[in-house]
Amino acid sequence: MSITAVPGLRVGHFTDPRRPTGCSVVLAPPGTVGGVDVRGAAPGTRETELLSPLNAVQQVHAVLLAGGSAYGLDAAGGVMRWLEEQGIGIQVGRDSGGTQVRVPIVPAAILFDLNVGDARIRPDAQAGYAACQAAAATTPAQGNVGAGAGASVGKLFGFDRAMRGGIGGAAIQVDGVTVGALIAVNAMGDVVDPGTGHVIAGARSADGTSLLDTMAALRRGELPPALQAGLATTIGVIGTDAKLDKAGANKLAQMAHDGLARAINPVHTQADGDTLFALATGGSGRGISLTLLGALAAEVTALAVLRAVRAATSLDAAGLPRLPAACDFGTLRSRTPGG
Repeated sequence: MSITAVPGLRVGHFTDPRRPTGCSVVLAPPGTVGGVDVRGAAPGTRETELLSPLNAVQQVHAVLLAGGSAYGLDAAGGVMRWLEEQGIGIQVGRDSGGTQVRVPIVPAAILFDLNVGDARIRPDAQAGYAACQAAAATTPAQGNVGAGAGASVGKLFGFDRAMRGGIGGAAIQVDGVTVGALIAVNAMGDVVDPGTGHVIAGARSADGTSLLDTMAALRRGELPPALQAGLATTIGVIGTDAKLDKAGANKLAQMAHDGLARAINPVHTQADGDTLFALATGGSGRGISLTLLGALAAEVTALAVLRAVRAATSLDAAGLPRLPAACDFGTLRSRTPGG
């Protein structure tokens, strides 16, 4: 299951055929409340201030996740155009010709993938529009599609030792309430299975044949090269059909970051712009303890991270950097901590 297990939420991907990049959109039903929590030091976002409980806007119509670094925020314009054509948006009066004016609310976040192929190719308004056209309530594709098309992980020791990231989803149903996640994983750190403690994708050894385990290397005193900020970022959306107000939705997004901390190490670095949105449709008609809801959100977030990299495939094409995927390593495990 993925975030589309939450009734009313739909997901669409656009993957650019010209290079590995793209965008993903989560379309929300009427009355959906939104929240956000930004933890990384190099975020690229749009409309996040509107989601503060202090501010007036109460509804969110869609959330966009995109590659292309800050350029990818352009794709949100295409999402707005598609929603406007469907008659969706906040009513703000009429224009001089008497036509009702609606403004769709589309928060967005981006990740950095400009180092994979021609950086002049990045998601634009047409890409966002195409993602909306593709949106469906079925389980969305995972791996290197949409916002995860150009994603990579394990970059602390240099991009030449990185591996393929991707986008993944998960969901859980408890006591009549559903919580789901859609996460695009483009982390500076390694992806770790919380159940075993083993690195499943991340920085590789100098010869590229095994998983390094970034934190074990740091403990041994191996230091990475100087890094430029903003070369990574994990972004995503948490969805639920529980009833929440804006303060509750923001808290849900905050607690979901615990799932990133379980599955990515290190996380929330100077080079990451980690951002999670929360969407609460209220469709179940049920209120539930926010403590329980946040714990479930962290759980599905961690699972979505693992699924993203496990669904990824290697990148090995002319003119592009070679990035192996988790599946290429079979049963190989990282070195034991301290080893």
